[in-house]
Amino acid sequence: MKKFLSKLGILFALILMVVGLSACAKSSSGSSKPDVLAEDKKSETITWGVKADTKLFGLMDVKTNRIQGFEIDLAKAMTKQILGPKGKARFIQVTSQTRMPLLRNGNIDAIMATMTITPQRAEQVDFSRSYFDAGQAILVKNGSKIKNVHDLNYSGAVVLGVVGSNSVQNIKKFAPKAKVLQLTDYSQAFTALRSGQGQALTTDNGILYGMSVENPNYSVVGGTFTKEPYGIAVDKGQKPFLNAINSALTEVEKSGQYNKLIYKWFGNVKGFNLKGAYRQ
Repeated sequence: MKKFLSKLGILFALILMVVGLSACAKSSSGSSKPDVLAEDKKSETITWGVKADTKLFGLMDVKTNRIQGFEIDLAKAMTKQILGPKGKARFIQVTSQTRMPLLRNGNIDAIMATMTITPQRAEQVDFSRSYFDAGQAILVKNGSKIKNVHDLNYSGAVVLGVVGSNSVQNIKKFAPKAKVLQLTDYSQAFTALRSGQGQALTTDNGILYGMSVENPNYSVVGGTFTKEPYGIAVDKGQKPFLNAINSALTEVEKSGQYNKLIYKWFGNVKGFNLKGAYRQ
């Protein structure tokens, strides 16, 4: 009898061990991540990862110490659609390098930071449908001999870009002979262009238009040579939250609020196709 009880105790201990290991494995695999939408509804707050160095989209105002731009206003409007009139949008500054890790670590709920939807990124995050259809272009100093991306395809040409942006890979396809110099952010990249470290700066046209507005001696030339649809990124496994984001974007568009924001931020930008950016 004692031997039977002893064996039973050992068996029971083994069962507890297996259950414990299973729970640990579930936790470490990430399958037990909290429901972001449910958590945000409780707190009445959505935390957005946004740019703070990109004029027109997200730029820190040194006077108010607040980030301002099209993406900021759009995030606020969508937050109200998702959480109701009491909903609050919280903003955390991200860069092209930090936005994905911050999302995966749970520091932010969603990324709205001039992030192009690509198959490679879609393996790591889930994207909403596009909220802004950009295209890659180049920025040069007025009077430059560089008129389009193909003019950069020569040995000795230096094109400036930003680490973590897919524009660096794209430029290698269109100007393979050019050298690409990558900087940490757009502010540093433009400073490098102004100091003559490169013949052109490349990224999405919307971002470059922002630079040209601040610096009239520089212009976007040659049109776009890629399609760069911007999407809102959420962590994998957050389907309810992703559905809520897509629904909110649709409502903001239908109400006419989206077009008002486009006009507010891009209406006076030279060369910007305002009508092409409007949505019904």
